[in-house]
Amino acid sequence: MLSIHAVRRLRDFVLDVTFSVGEGETLVLIGENGSGKSTVLNLISGILTPDRGEITLGGRLIFSDEKRINIPAESRNIGHLFQSYALFPHMTVSENVAFGLWCRKIPKSEIAGSVAEQLAAMHLSGLAGVNVGRLSGGQRQRVALARALVLDPELLLLDEPLAAVDMRAQGAMRKELREHIRNAGIPCIVVTHTLRDALELGDRLCLIEEGRVAAVGTPEEVLGMQENGFIASFAGR
Repeated sequence: MLSIHAVRRLRDFVLDVTFSVGEGETLVLIGENGSGKSTVLNLISGILTPDRGEITLGGRLIFSDEKRINIPAESRNIGHLFQSYALFPHMTVSENVAFGLWCRKIPKSEIAGSVAEQLAAMHLSGLAGVNVGRLSGGQRQRVALARALVLDPELLLLDEPLAAVDMRAQGAMRKELREHIRNAGIPCIVVTHTLRDALELGDRLCLIEEGRVAAVGTPEEVLGMQENGFIASFAGR
């Protein structure tokens, strides 16, 4: 389980969020561009540091300004899928997936087995030796997800996971992504600007407005807020 209360001053406003995500649950963050959604992910993963607050993951305190705890990003055991996927263009598919395991100094024999298992799960075995620059958007998304999951993370953060996938392939990729998230059985947070992503991936939705949690609940509850201008636009009303 993830619990977060984080405050950080941004250029235009003070971000101040509090929420939790249960085991096996997917929370989808929605809101206007610049409302602070991706910043929330970066605060959780350790890329950015809150000015104050507390973040707990699986019963382990990973940040607390009061107790002066700030676990480094590489030690938080969080899988973070960036909007650009952040793959290494000079590496092959298998090398990209193995990178995090190399950094953890896992024995080579174990790395080979773990990478092969993830590539098979993502239907990428036949592309193991291919440079990632030759892949389609959907294939790159699978590689990035495999790289995150091969580390056996306690939490998965996905920032616009289908943004680089061809529109014609998004439906199939969305179903595939949902299956992988469910199989992982860990808390997951997804940032998206797409209604179908929110409906098909999210157990709950969290609306962020200028760094504040404006609403949180089931998709039906949040999308039923017809008086909210963003929700009305997001839901296509």
